Amino acid sequence: MKTSFALLPFAAFLLLFASCKDDIPQGADPLLYAYASLDEDGGDWNTILIGDPSGIAIPAPATNGSSDYESELAELRSMTANLSSAERQIVEYWGNNTPVRWIEFAEGLTAKYFLPPPPGPEGNYPGPDPSNPGAIPYVPFAHPPFAARMFAHLSAGMYDAAITAWHYKYTYDRQNPYTADSDIKAYFPANSIPGYPSEDAAMATVAERLLSAMFPLEVDVIKAKAAECRMSRKLAGLAVQSDLVAGDSIGMAVVRIYQQRTANDNMRFAQIPPPAFQDMKNAAAAIWGSSWPMWENLEIPPRPVGITPKYGEVMPWWIPSVEAVRPGPPPAIGSAEYNKDEKELMDLVKNSTAEQKRIAFFWSDGPGTVSPPGHWNIIATEDIIANRCNPLRTARIFAYMNTAIQDAGISCWDTKYYYFYPRPSQPKEEVKTLFGIPNFPSYTSGHSTFSGAAAEVLSYFFPEKAAYYEDQAIEASLSRVYARIHYRFDCEIGVEVGQNIGSYAVNAASADGF
Repeated sequence: MKTSFALLPFAAFLLLFASCKDDIPQGADPLLYAYASLDEDGGDWNTILIGDPSGIAIPAPATNGSSDYESELAELRSMTANLSSAERQIVEYWGNNTPVRWIEFAEGLTAKYFLPPPPGPEGNYPGPDPSNPGAIPYVPFAHPPFAARMFAHLSAGMYDAAITAWHYKYTYDRQNPYTADSDIKAYFPANSIPGYPSEDAAMATVAERLLSAMFPLEVDVIKAKAAECRMSRKLAGLAVQSDLVAGDSIGMAVVRIYQQRTANDNMRFAQIPPPAFQDMKNAAAAIWGSSWPMWENLEIPPRPVGITPKYGEVMPWWIPSVEAVRPGPPPAIGSAEYNKDEKELMDLVKNSTAEQKRIAFFWSDGPGTVSPPGHWNIIATEDIIANRCNPLRTARIFAYMNTAIQDAGISCWDTKYYYFYPRPSQPKEEVKTLFGIPNFPSYTSGHSTFSGAAAEVLSYFFPEKAAYYEDQAIEASLSRVYARIHYRFDCEIGVEVGQNIGSYAVNAASADGF
């Protein structure tokens, strides 16, 4: 009987997920550090989507010395006095940078649901049915375009919530609990960031609501995770109940704005039925002429439709349009450039090195993994922790990187289905791949475009590591050549386009008031 991954206990899933991440570098340092900066002016930074944070109203908090606040402080004195081992584990897990944990949690969900739909009894490939998410194939199919969109909305929503929380922290300037009452035990390095409202509660509400909408079979797990995050703030002496309530209020206001975007960003039209897909393909053939080699799916049995052919029509975050960043056409089959890159693939079939194979599998990011967008979130996490970023600055980095990654995916998918260029194994069957051939066109490479955008944004935030990020993007790109899934020109042009798209996000970040 087929195991229902959607119904696995989450603890068991985490064990499975840990094994598939062993080969990906992990940011293992605990989130227990003193912040390198407090960013007291963070409430004045530009938001991504919500506009002026003051448009989200929360009431003034009870003041120091009031009976209500003293009662809340008394609760924390009791809670923090002697944590149980289980409570201490909760505190240490969430640390003092909760957006890192939410991104890691989202990576786990991605790996769990990155399961291509299996063939049906008639040899066809039924798609996930949102009206029946527990039926095989499960909802969602967390392929790279889905993952890019999910990470973008999650991280941008958390950033907007954190900016709003920072705005009111310094508007009301109520001391954090352990500063207001020295008998409250603080479990993290002390700082002077005001306590009201709780940025962690605001971000937890954003994460809970957005992830629940995107992973409907995990609603109970996600809800429990958010409740644990909020409780961890009290156990750590960081927030009283009114801090959490105000943070939740901010989170809900942000969620409503982001839900409007997800409802109207055209994602629901990205997957189309076979007749519409054939019309799309016929239109492309009419543009390029009868001599142009149109992509065909090489899976057996063949899938009648590629992954999200209309993803190129999804609403972007920063680029003005897909046409503004769309690359020129790939080389014609039989041209000198084409022959050179095809020969490279044939040489790799005959004589790949162990290092080339290692790189191909390290960056494969296929089904059951965190996907290419998730891989770059892991890379970003390492340097966020190494630089001791506070939650606001952490959310900022994730937000600009992930929105750039989604724009890169939108552009790449537009290019793929604009040109319908075949995978190398289609015109030349002798080009054998190291693993399965993705069921969407070849030009340009998604890995390369995602990676170029991510590296460009991370280089802005951590300029001392710019060379490293560029090397990682190039290696990720070359991995697709080494796997014989892409031509070199797919990958080199993909990186260039991704870097260009990343620069749009960098321009927004450089003008956001930081």
